[in-house]
Amino acid sequence: MGVGDRMENKAEDLGGKAKEAAGKVTDDERLEAEGRTQQSKADLKDAGEDVKDAGRNVKDAFDK
Repeated sequence: MGVGDRMENKAEDLGGKAKEAAGKVTDDERLEAEGRTQQSKADLKDAGEDVKDAGRNVKDAFDK
């Protein structure tokens, strides 16, 4: 896991939230949907990072 990866995922999530909010304010359903999609992608990437971390922790436990 890289801190940079987590930061990029958070930035993508925040960008998605901004898009979704802008879509709501302007009544642009497409922009809202893009924002939700962007947030979902960021969530999936974070889940992948969590899996990688768990794998490393298991490996470290057996290496000791």
